[in-house]
Amino acid sequence: MPYAHITGWGMAVPENILTNDDISKMVETNDAWIRERTGIHERRIARDNEFPSTLGVEASINALRVANLRPTDLDLIICTSSSPEYIFPATACLIQDQLGARKAGAFDLLAACTGFIYALNMAAQAIRSGSIKNALVVGSETLSRFVDWKDRNTCILFGDGAGAFVLQASEQPGGVLSAVMHSDGSGADLLTLEGGGSRYPATEATVREGKHYIQMDGKEVFRFATRVMASATQEALDAAGLTIEQIQWIIPHQANIRIIQAAARGLKLPMERFIVNLERYGNTSTASIPIAMVEAVECGKIKPGEKLVMVGFGGGLTWGALAAEWTGPIPSKGHVRPEQYRQFARLRSLVRRAIRFIEGLLYRREL
Repeated sequence: MPYAHITGWGMAVPENILTNDDISKMVETNDAWIRERTGIHERRIARDNEFPSTLGVEASINALRVANLRPTDLDLIICTSSSPEYIFPATACLIQDQLGARKAGAFDLLAACTGFIYALNMAAQAIRSGSIKNALVVGSETLSRFVDWKDRNTCILFGDGAGAFVLQASEQPGGVLSAVMHSDGSGADLLTLEGGGSRYPATEATVREGKHYIQMDGKEVFRFATRVMASATQEALDAAGLTIEQIQWIIPHQANIRIIQAAARGLKLPMERFIVNLERYGNTSTASIPIAMVEAVECGKIKPGEKLVMVGFGGGLTWGALAAEWTGPIPSKGHVRPEQYRQFARLRSLVRRAIRFIEGLLYRREL
């Protein structure tokens, strides 16, 4: 049975920065108040021409470059997002087309902020089963478009960005060691985005009632998160046959510094063992864990051979954790430039559209 190793990683964030001082000009708040309650100082905000697919493609190319893997070698692409580009088609399909990953199946996975852990587990299980060899998992968000900038309880929290991991099959032990996934729909109303689905399709009334904005019961979500972060981490460790002393790093969902501090107390670990960067990005939902990990790897914090746990929670309610041994890229010959495939991808997409158009004309003639 092959092992599923994380062999490539990449991130992409918008250049546009929104600081706490900027937000204080929109709602009654200030930098000290936001920092004390969340730990956030600034967040990135997508421009009009930036979407989950475009940010996801940029992060994916960076991940493929690290893995030295061609987009055409991918068997599966999973995109997880709390702010997908459309209800359908899947944002993963848009990423697949723009990358030129012509052999890959692609689908979206929706588990709110826990989505990246769910998606990593799904990709790893597909590799462990032997059905695929190479997978791309992307967490990509433009949550700022669903934020009510008049609600100081939510507008201070969220930011935009994307992170991506390449997973590959290897006979070498390591990679993803275990994962746990949980849900509790009885808390579905605590963190919601009601508008735009089939229950509340977009109407003048849903817009007027603010149903297309993120709604959150902050106190209840806080209580829930502080309870499950430590327990899910311990579950993943037990499933992997590891102890907390054997783990070098915890990478938590970057939602709120007080939640992370509560998890550290629950696990009896110092904060130095936690990878935290939410002060610069805020809560980027499904992208928060990979963005934090990419930065930690690139600055030399996370090293090959170290063991770690990713842990998160989100709307649904959902929560989960994944234990892994960090190994890095699989040695390979040659040097791949995945960004070059984008040009061929655009041409291929145009050709495919032309073929469908011609097929449509021929079909109508046959009728």
